Amino acid sequence: MFTGIIEEVGEIQHVQRGARSAVLEIRCRKVLEGTRVGDSIAVNGICLTVISLSPRGFRADVMPETLARSCLAQGGPGTRVNLERAMAADGRFGGHMVAGHIDGTGTITAIREDDNAIWYTIAAGAELLRYIVEKGSIAINGISLTVAAVSDRDFQVSIIPHTRQETNLPEQRVGSTVNLECDGIGKYVEKLLTPAAAKMPAESCITLEFLAENGF
Repeated sequence: MFTGIIEEVGEIQHVQRGARSAVLEIRCRKVLEGTRVGDSIAVNGICLTVISLSPRGFRADVMPETLARSCLAQGGPGTRVNLERAMAADGRFGGHMVAGHIDGTGTITAIREDDNAIWYTIAAGAELLRYIVEKGSIAINGISLTVAAVSDRDFQVSIIPHTRQETNLPEQRVGSTVNLECDGIGKYVEKLLTPAAAKMPAESCITLEFLAENGF
């Protein structure tokens, strides 16, 4: 479990490509503190397992599902990535609950300045936008952010200077692909309600009696 508060921006040093998988070697410093083989580190929001450590970084396996679902396949040596260690049980929860399981990707379509803030507009598919709500939480490349606006084609977030300085957002441009993890609550609610909705007659509305009969 992560919080979406980026600890460090690391750099991909080497990518060992498999047929549909990869092994990443990432150069970093801060996230190595207290880290052991088998620990989890979020790389651009993707929960990866440390398979080896060195004084200058770590290595992690990337499975085909992860490459297919995220923008990690586009990264090569020199790519800067957001890093966060798994949250300690006694730590402050500064962001929101981030699982490190990417739902899909979005494309930056606009970047504009607004006094001390910078607005990013990100286009995404309907299968992701259905879980994105105004003032809800979203993780973009592992960064915990608040959705400022959402439409049927895209959504917007507003970034403060500190967030830009401490992440790899300055390297993102219009046209860049970013990893997205939607707030998991909406997905669980949808999953639980779907069987009940299927039993409800088409002409009926949800009532208190219907909810009670179906365990709500």
